[in-house]
Amino acid sequence: VQLQASGGGLVQPGGSLRLSCAASGSIFSLDQMGWFRQAPGKQRELVAVITPGGSTTYADSVKGRFTISRDNAKNTVYLQMNSLKPEDTAVYYCYAYITVVGSTRNYWGQGTLVTVSS
Repeated sequence: VQLQASGGGLVQPGGSLRLSCAASGSIFSLDQMGWFRQAPGKQRELVAVITPGGSTTYADSVKGRFTISRDNAKNTVYLQMNSLKPEDTAVYYCYAYITVVGSTRNYWGQGTLVTVSS
């Protein structure tokens, strides 16, 4: 099982980016999916979470600006980031609780860098 994240890059303050994270492999089911981020010199923090039914939770710092969604048919989770601020600069990591035959565990993507700068 693999999680492949994409969509990071350099954007000006106030701009937008959309991150994607696709799960592949012998997947029986996908449970909770989400995104964390880690800025230089800081601890990893939770950004957003989405359940299989579509319920969402956001960090206070991104509420109203970021939107998490998922396409269960494509085993993919998205993070639409609008009104980006320099403090959003970080490496963004996706994760998913995945059930394969016989076990359920947490998997992580490789991280994608988002830089917000003029």
